[in-house]
Amino acid sequence: MAFHRVDWPGDPAGVTRSGLWRLNVDARHQHQGYGRFAVSAVCADLRERGERTCFVTYDAGADGPENFYLKLGFRPTGELSGHQVVASVDL
Repeated sequence: MAFHRVDWPGDPAGVTRSGLWRLNVDARHQHQGYGRFAVSAVCADLRERGERTCFVTYDAGADGPENFYLKLGFRPTGELSGHQVVASVDL
């Protein structure tokens, strides 16, 4: 799911962010480019809307998507959203 200019929990009033939330690709179809395509499409849409950064959140751990996002250029911001890592990439 993509989100555009939503209030981010913990940020001051009026601060919004855009990006991806809960991207899931069935395990049988991973490593075929679907996730990469989805992230690329969301980033392109956000860029067209004038955004400069795309944010994601994910569960850390060996079975999580961290390596996937790192390969796409996302870097952890040092923040957590609940227990999830917040990462971003410049558009």
